[in-house]
Amino acid sequence: MSVTPLPFAGAGAPRLEGLTVFVRGLTLEAGIGIHDHELGRLQRLVIDVTLELSPEPVERLGDTVNYETVAAAARAIVAEGHVGLVETFAQRLATACLTDPRVRRCAVRIEKPGALDGAAAAGCEVVLSR
Repeated sequence: MSVTPLPFAGAGAPRLEGLTVFVRGLTLEAGIGIHDHELGRLQRLVIDVTLELSPEPVERLGDTVNYETVAAAARAIVAEGHVGLVETFAQRLATACLTDPRVRRCAVRIEKPGALDGAAAAGCEVVLSR
């Protein structure tokens, strides 16, 4: 099977301006919270991560950020033990994602369902960039 290249060669070729990689709805059970009733138990977190990468061509997995790496970073934070605030969790995850030099900006949104009576979820969003 042969692959025909796209007809974008030459001066009028489109330029890659950006690349976004995301993980949506990653659900983890974590020790999180500052209230007495939250200590010593797990609570559900729903995590969204959006990474803006350097605009480089992507031909293979090594040219981009693997979704599994993002999930593994979140799971590693859970494995470290109890975290008081979802904001702290989000900052740690965003910082971990920024260790990859291709990541220019990272937004981490964390929802904590059941944290607030009458609300579907409460949480935060943290954005870090270089």
